[in-house]
Amino acid sequence: MGNREILGRIIIILLSIFVVMSGYGVLLPVLPYYTERLALKSGIIAEEDINYHIGILTSIYPFFQLLFAFIWGKLSDRFGRKMLITMGLSGFVIMQVLTGLSTSLLMLYVARILGGIFSSSVIPVGNAFLSDLTNSMQRRKVLAWSGVAVSTGVITGPMIGGYLAQTNLHFDTRMGHLLLDRFSIPFLAVALLGTIILLLAFGWLKNPKAQSLNIIEAGQKPESNVKRDFVLLLFLSLILRLAVTLFETVFSVYAKDILLFDTSQVGLGFMLCGLVMAVLQPLFANVDAKTISVNTQLFIGFALAAFAMIVFSFWTYNIYVYTMIVIFAIGGAMVTPNLITMISLVDKNHTGANLSLQTSVNSIGQVLGPMLGIWLYTIGSSWPYPVIGTVLSLVAVLIIPNLRFKSQKMT
Repeated sequence: MGNREILGRIIIILLSIFVVMSGYGVLLPVLPYYTERLALKSGIIAEEDINYHIGILTSIYPFFQLLFAFIWGKLSDRFGRKMLITMGLSGFVIMQVLTGLSTSLLMLYVARILGGIFSSSVIPVGNAFLSDLTNSMQRRKVLAWSGVAVSTGVITGPMIGGYLAQTNLHFDTRMGHLLLDRFSIPFLAVALLGTIILLLAFGWLKNPKAQSLNIIEAGQKPESNVKRDFVLLLFLSLILRLAVTLFETVFSVYAKDILLFDTSQVGLGFMLCGLVMAVLQPLFANVDAKTISVNTQLFIGFALAAFAMIVFSFWTYNIYVYTMIVIFAIGGAMVTPNLITMISLVDKNHTGANLSLQTSVNSIGQVLGPMLGIWLYTIGSSWPYPVIGTVLSLVAVLIIPNLRFKSQKMT
């Protein structure tokens, strides 16, 4: 297999991860307004209960990702990575169309459930595919670019949702006047993008001849602290993902109710967060662990994210709000590539499985984050961010110093 062919497959996989994350993010700036409209239209949901539905609709997507990610990973080992990625992209496109055409909360719930089920195959199977295509020296950079694809999707999704939801589109056709509602346009746009990438994946992706390239010599045993470190790394992934999704969910509501932002301003906040993470993750992935140890990088990242969240609710001026978002994103960008790489190197014989398990753990954080955030928000609008900031601080102080991961593995 030539280098160009491998590079082409890597790019298609990264685009697949990107579009799925765009689909996740496109709903974030629109969800409070979309849910409110559908809830009030039904006439059976009290206005004070709308925020609960926002939290559930945000959580239900990663919840079904959690349930099905491991299943898709096992099926990809049996039937091949390509089949699972194309199937996931197909379900993703259908879900986006259903979301855009929803006329009731029930229909929106069904669309989100289907989206969680099918899109859950793309990221873990995609990362396993990337592991199949690379050796241990290449994998660190490629998996960092997987993180960039995720972050870029986080940028693009809210931008599409925030800016395309500004106006309705009217078309005069031979069959009459066609109206595309402003809440439908973002999802149909992402569905179109997903269809293009699906066609690319179907036409160009091929399963590698040998899907397991991470073989260790017979009789070689992992270090005694490997399992312990692996559990701690998964816990760090869980907390970081919980913090990110809590921030995303609460920011949409907080910006609408307290900051009085419109959808474009909310979209700008998400864009800044994703842009900073996309730009900085490859840079942090190339930091020499001998210059700045892995533990130190993790500590600094969690400390920056904790600081931003703790002080976030003290200011309502745009410039301060966006500054705290940038600082939070810098912390996340420092932590994410290190966690992915460390987990991929814990056991070279089970890299794909370990990365899939990390995806499942991240899904738990995506489920708990919105639920915890909305629950805290109903207690007090200023509660969610200082609470999660305190949790991040405790993780930085109590968990990270106990990691015994060897820095030379990162070089």
